[in-house]
Amino acid sequence: MKKILLLSASLALSGCASITEGMTDSFFKHQAQKEDLRQCKIYGKSFSGMESSFSKQGDTVKVMMVHGVGTHVPGYSTHFQEKLSAELELALKSARYKEIKLVNQEFPEKDLGVLRVRRLIDKEKTREMLFYELTWSAITNPEKEKIKYDTSGEYSYDRAEVNQMLKQFSNDTSPDPMIYLGKSRNEILASFRSAFCWMVENDWDGLPAEGQNYCAISTNSLKYLAEDEFAIISHSLGSRIVIDGMQDIAKRVPAVGIGNPSAESQFIAAFQKKEVPFYLMSNQIPLLEVGEEAPEVTNKIDDYCVVGGEHYDQRLVAKTSIMAFSDPNDLLSYAIPQQFIQHHFDSRLCAEVTNININVAEVIDLFGVGKFANPLTAHTGYDTDDRVVALIAKGIGTKHTANIVMERCSWTEYVD
Repeated sequence: MKKILLLSASLALSGCASITEGMTDSFFKHQAQKEDLRQCKIYGKSFSGMESSFSKQGDTVKVMMVHGVGTHVPGYSTHFQEKLSAELELALKSARYKEIKLVNQEFPEKDLGVLRVRRLIDKEKTREMLFYELTWSAITNPEKEKIKYDTSGEYSYDRAEVNQMLKQFSNDTSPDPMIYLGKSRNEILASFRSAFCWMVENDWDGLPAEGQNYCAISTNSLKYLAEDEFAIISHSLGSRIVIDGMQDIAKRVPAVGIGNPSAESQFIAAFQKKEVPFYLMSNQIPLLEVGEEAPEVTNKIDDYCVVGGEHYDQRLVAKTSIMAFSDPNDLLSYAIPQQFIQHHFDSRLCAEVTNININVAEVIDLFGVGKFANPLTAHTGYDTDDRVVALIAKGIGTKHTANIVMERCSWTEYVD
């Protein structure tokens, strides 16, 4: 019993992955109650999910997913894509995906990862989703080579078999936050910006089928900004990356020049009218904010986000809706208080948060010793949980809200 508990705790503290989940699955499965009593508590304003983005026939919804720590390969989001498309009744998908090797002019010689795009449509072919999966592991993997010797035979032959597996897992996941907060931060943010550019700049036909390609904002994007809807989904460290990435874009707004007729300025003016939802699974933003300097502009949301505010024309978007998913038994996950948004988010994002406290891991009774939930499952189980998928797809407090959410989740609505 002690070995199993220590094993689960060690894995959770190392980061997010499912490599060893099967080792404890058999133990926890027979302990689980027949009736699913996992809690789901929502605190915040209503949000409509992706379903409402298909309000007009022929609408396109563009969704980007960004992974967290650990080595990922293109295709990691397949299971989530399938569940999301089923919830939204997008039964058809493109026969092939498009895969772009990302490059950026600020780092011309650097491999910035891969953007894989899939097209999902309904049977009537009136609704379209383009799903953009960003894989940035190519940036951090070379740094991890520095400690790869640690799991070679020369240093591991005296190591117990399970400990060797844990060591490999730790060496793959633990360095990523340190690499991101170190010298590779700007490269990872450039990867996000490049992926974001491809998302807003083209439709399906305009995307290259494959190869290494630069993306630059042009007047083409104005059409898609007017017609398309956008959303971003992330996991663990990916949540820090997407928020930092948007704040990095916000920094560039004044540099472009308000009133400038350039393509970039026209893009910014159009983007300022958009509302962009962020779905942050296993959110780690508060943890990774520790020791960081605050953004350039904070505690001035009214100045940037309220019509008539002093800097209203310098906002990035009309509103950034943040849905922060966290399991209270996830050791590396945190809710986001609205006060945290006020003091630690760039005010130009016009951010507003709804917190979803949800048990994605079963809570069991350890033979009277106390309640316990597998922290690994609590950290990795979001994107396969039916309630999480239903909330992302159809929201809460609208006519589209899924039955599973209405039946299994409680909602405390916040008002201004």
